Amino acid sequence: MVANGKDAKGGDEDVPVEFGGPWGMLAIMVISHVIPYYLWMCVRFNAGALIMPSYDILVLLKEHAFPTLPAFQIYIGFLLHQALLAVTMPGMRIEGLPVPSEGNKKLTYVCNGVSSWYATLLTAAILHYTGVFPLSTVIDRFGEILTVTIITSNVTSVLAYFSAIWLGKAHRMTGNALMDFFMGAWLNPRIGTFDLKFWGETRVAWITLFLLTASCAVRQYEQLGYMTGGMWFICTAQWLYSNAVMKGEECIPSTWDIFYEKWGWMLIYWNFAGVPFVYCMPSFYMYQQGPVEMPRFMLVGLFLALFGAYYVWDTSQSQRTRFRMQQVGAYKPRFTFPQLPWGTLKDPKYLTTETGSKLLINGWWKYARKIHYTADIIMASTWALCCGFGSFVPYFYPIFFFGMIVHRYHRDQERCKAKYGKDWDRYEKIVPYVFLPGII
Repeated sequence: MVANGKDAKGGDEDVPVEFGGPWGMLAIMVISHVIPYYLWMCVRFNAGALIMPSYDILVLLKEHAFPTLPAFQIYIGFLLHQALLAVTMPGMRIEGLPVPSEGNKKLTYVCNGVSSWYATLLTAAILHYTGVFPLSTVIDRFGEILTVTIITSNVTSVLAYFSAIWLGKAHRMTGNALMDFFMGAWLNPRIGTFDLKFWGETRVAWITLFLLTASCAVRQYEQLGYMTGGMWFICTAQWLYSNAVMKGEECIPSTWDIFYEKWGWMLIYWNFAGVPFVYCMPSFYMYQQGPVEMPRFMLVGLFLALFGAYYVWDTSQSQRTRFRMQQVGAYKPRFTFPQLPWGTLKDPKYLTTETGSKLLINGWWKYARKIHYTADIIMASTWALCCGFGSFVPYFYPIFFFGMIVHRYHRDQERCKAKYGKDWDRYEKIVPYVFLPGII
């Protein structure tokens, strides 16, 4: 299903209607506000067991999740700190893909995520060890900060939507206010060279997530005098993931979220609130459950699965995005840690389509069309498995993530078939498997 959208530049184009249209989007917005609160309350007040809605829930929200001034100071201070780092820290400049709505102009992105990431970790460590701001304060005020984050994401979404309309930056609009608010109106929201969508996608989402998990680890150490094996695992896993986003930041401008998706409620809410406060549930659960240790052989197995999946995920993403950048002359070598073998292909093989696009059929991409999704799902599963089997809550993330991946696959499949036609059929014959080579 498509809706005819009037572009701000005057061009008309078909806009796919996703997520069940306006009613589906409204349902997603409501449920998305419920999910982080519900998971938090299950762990915080019911030992991880699922709870039924009742009047008591409203009382708990009022007592433990009311948006206090200290919570606003913590979160807004964090956002301002990240924004300051984004405009001041050193980093390479990279050109994105040509933007059709901007006359195929290539926007420049400042990739200083690595320096900002380590500056954040250093700042957090200094504030913690000097006693100025103990990191465990974050987890102690989890409910309050969650509410502040949700308020901030909604206010930001409203400002982004109306500012795009007022400034004539509305792009690919459907004419339905709810759908346009959900999907966004502004494709490339910028203040000078400060790209808000790029910043929210990288700095806000993943640094917030790691700091939440680090706060759980610190509080567990303060209470027990040590960190459990599961907590060490989840800290390692989420450090790897967050670090990968920062060290591979130059690859992000060519991704679908940056190149095509608009900065609407969907991206803003999930980058600001959904991703960090839902994905941190494994660490929050382990902290709340106390000293529960898993057998050493299971922990070793999880680390092996994590590192193996991470290698495939990291190098496959690098291969594809660097290939795209090479095709438009935007690739610049970067030596951030860790640079893994086989991250860049030499003389890659590809299928040239009638549209002029080139489809990579080399490296990891000759084995499966969505092999990076498979690795991502494996990593997500290990995040839950390190918590054991005492609660459903840690498993919400991999289940939710799997559903999102399936949706993305079908969305991509429809778009690619429509765009490439017979060339896509040829591509599917060359690379017949989607997720697991030889299986599916």
